Amino acid sequence: MSRWLVLLLALCIAGSVAAAPVRIKDMADFDGVRGNDLVGYGLVVGLDGTGDSFRNAPFTEEMLAGLLERLGVNVTDDALRSKNVAAVVVTGVLPAFARSGSRIDVGVSTIGDASSLLGGTLVMTPMKAADGNIYAVAQGSIIAGGVAVEGEAARVVEGVPTGGAIPSGARVEREVDFDFSQIQNIRIALRTPDFTTATRIEDAINRDFNRQLAVTQDSGTVVVEFQDLGEVNPARVLGRIENLTVQPEDRAKVVIDHKAGTIVMGERVRISRVAVSQGNLTLRVSEAPVVSQPNPFAEGETVTVPRTFAEVREEPGIGFAEIADETSLSDLIEGLNALGVGPRDMIDILKSIHAAGALHAELIIE
Repeated sequence: MSRWLVLLLALCIAGSVAAAPVRIKDMADFDGVRGNDLVGYGLVVGLDGTGDSFRNAPFTEEMLAGLLERLGVNVTDDALRSKNVAAVVVTGVLPAFARSGSRIDVGVSTIGDASSLLGGTLVMTPMKAADGNIYAVAQGSIIAGGVAVEGEAARVVEGVPTGGAIPSGARVEREVDFDFSQIQNIRIALRTPDFTTATRIEDAINRDFNRQLAVTQDSGTVVVEFQDLGEVNPARVLGRIENLTVQPEDRAKVVIDHKAGTIVMGERVRISRVAVSQGNLTLRVSEAPVVSQPNPFAEGETVTVPRTFAEVREEPGIGFAEIADETSLSDLIEGLNALGVGPRDMIDILKSIHAAGALHAELIIE
């Protein structure tokens, strides 16, 4: 049995069991409790001849000259011919409530023609947020995610050696001003907006606190007010709220990935009564040219005579297979498997059922 059928059968078995409750913290975010993206531009040194060529990356030469001048070394452009340096972009995320002195992970990617960052060390690089202020400084040895081997006539690359990471490679130097203790309310933002899930979150919060604290604002937002709780610590209230469990509601969806030939269907997918027939038409064309040439020492020239064989074959198929009205996911899989088709044909059948108006689900094709 192919991999995609195993996946569908696993979903079928899972669909027969009621969905388990999920913590609010696993399906929603709290407004204001988020990270901030950081970016920096720096130099990686210590590469084994795999760095930028200054002819194709003049910005690397300018940065290296500026770095050496700040360190008290005066150099000319003619003296900079190193292949052990690469210009990189450094990215990271400043977590919510990060304090000065704490460390964060950063990623490093080349922007020049360097072929690998293996063995390189990032020189002190300031990292800025969208407001233009410096919030962290990155430095350290790079862990690259690939390897490249090159010879005179061939080159082998495994993974992506032009990108890497530095775990705990940046130190926070500036904090984001946010007084969490002074907030009067907070919004809970659902990652997958749904009115039913939002109202269930509202009911769970009000039931746990035995008062009307939460109000559903829309399908993706639930507002929690703190005034009725008196003098409380909002952090403790949110710590209590985020661990409440709610059974999420989901829409019926069918996701099709044409490239990988993968089909994923949710348990709520339903099919109206429909009959499906599937057959294959195979066209085969082959070339078998004939070479005609004169006898030895005879006059004439060699001639190639083309010869083509074409064959059209239609598979008999299995006729029509009926899928009952309002069938479940397991019945749908059983009916489609009865056709004995491959994943590509299965995708075409599902699209045809959807076009006929018999597939009661959102069809997502990637």
